[in-house]
Amino acid sequence: MDNLEEVVRTAEEVLGKWKSHQLFQSKWDTAAFIIFLIFVGTVSLLLLLACLHCCCCSRCQRHRSSGPQGTAKQENSMGVNNLALEP
Repeated sequence: MDNLEEVVRTAEEVLGKWKSHQLFQSKWDTAAFIIFLIFVGTVSLLLLLACLHCCCCSRCQRHRSSGPQGTAKQENSMGVNNLALEP
């Protein structure tokens, strides 16, 4: 019962601050929220860049490997063989 009462008390406190339009009562609250937003934005940007890298590089690799037939590289199901290294 203590946990439920604590959650209700916290919810009432947050709703009271929201109704009074004073969500951040000190500069530390504002600074912590700004740091949190910067962190979330950075993580979101990194995830977006990782997705773009995966999508674009896989497309670029497909275009590069489908070059002219007379190249020194051959593709196998096991990988790419470099025929220049063979004796």
